[in-house]
Amino acid sequence: MADAYPSVAGVAAAASAFARFHPGLCTLRQVGKSREGRPLHLLSAGHGRRNVLVVAAPHSDERIGPATALRLAERVAQDPGLHARADASWHFLLCLDPDGTVRSEEGPAVRRTPAAHFRHSYRPPADEQPEWAPSVRPADDQLPESQALFDLIDELRPFLQCSLHGNDLGGSWIQLTRDIPGLAEPLGKLSAERDVPVQTGTYDAMYWTVSGPGVYVMPEPGRPTQFPSLPEDVTRSTWVRPHRYGGMTALFEVPMWGSRRVADTAPHPDPARALTALAGLLRRQSDRTRRLLDDVRGLLSAAGPAGPGSCTPREPGGITDTLLRLAAGMTDICPQVADDWEALHPSPVELTLAHVTALDIAARRISLRTTGTLLRLLAGVPGEAAGRTRDECERLLLRWADELAVGHDLAWIPVPEQVELQSECVLAAFRLLTAE
Repeated sequence: MADAYPSVAGVAAAASAFARFHPGLCTLRQVGKSREGRPLHLLSAGHGRRNVLVVAAPHSDERIGPATALRLAERVAQDPGLHARADASWHFLLCLDPDGTVRSEEGPAVRRTPAAHFRHSYRPPADEQPEWAPSVRPADDQLPESQALFDLIDELRPFLQCSLHGNDLGGSWIQLTRDIPGLAEPLGKLSAERDVPVQTGTYDAMYWTVSGPGVYVMPEPGRPTQFPSLPEDVTRSTWVRPHRYGGMTALFEVPMWGSRRVADTAPHPDPARALTALAGLLRRQSDRTRRLLDDVRGLLSAAGPAGPGSCTPREPGGITDTLLRLAAGMTDICPQVADDWEALHPSPVELTLAHVTALDIAARRISLRTTGTLLRLLAGVPGEAAGRTRDECERLLLRWADELAVGHDLAWIPVPEQVELQSECVLAAFRLLTAE
């Protein structure tokens, strides 16, 4: 396997060939369409009564999932113990957000630098992310991708839904809507075999119950699940839909770049000072991106209603408007996030070096994503003023990405290693559940 992520079209073609090569065991069908008309493909393997649903690419900038889904299909087809003897069927939704993932395919197809990753990856606002959208959109206004996933869960009633995520920087970890006792042991072993750090402190699961190193369980009702500034609500997301049928969801995170510091469980010696510094970093960088966003708005307005050269025409609700809303949302939320972090001391959890490292990565990531979005908006805009703004965005992105890489001593995890780690963790969860 090449050290590169497969394309949406490539994954669909590979799945079609795989299904033809395994007649009687595997099928491929379309279960819906995206907002832009791209098909949502479901590859199924096995004929057992207990269904496993694997959802790839729930976030469009996390591209490891489709490759992992194909690898899991291979493993299932090769091992009757994973389907016939386990009375199980596996179903792989190959890409939940094909529209966004296609946009993240821009730029180098092979291994990227952190700067190139943030320059070319695309992650839409929360209300346009199919996995999260149900938690922030009205019940009668669901994305077609979200509705397709809901319908699929209602059809299959999976005892296990596996959501395949890929964090850009950090380590491996798993989030569970219900506990799977013992899962931390294989996570640690599988990660160590591939020299991937297990993330013992995360921005995403700061308030979740720790089942074991790197394994986090959704808190009981009434307890916070994330920072107040974040709009998403896990209890209304697609993660909890399998609970209607006695099932659960497991989220499997593997990093593109590993950082040893996310595994350091030592208590932080001065968390109050560290949190104040991180809040200040967020505010300073968001002030910078806000000024750049104002410049970009002016440049786009001057370019006229048809939009800049190579950009999509600026019809209401078009990609340019989405990118503007995305950049504004990330810039506007930074002061609120900074307030949340300053309020973490005194904290309901003991802040370790890993926790503070995860927050530092999150702070720097949001500014890099914003700057990358501004560069997308500037693509094709003519004129010297646009060139100056583009150059400033490029300089900022390169500097901030370098500070992130050097400050966290990042090490690239080859794509085949990411795939093997994620697929083996999914199989470990399956085996623990079916051994009960």
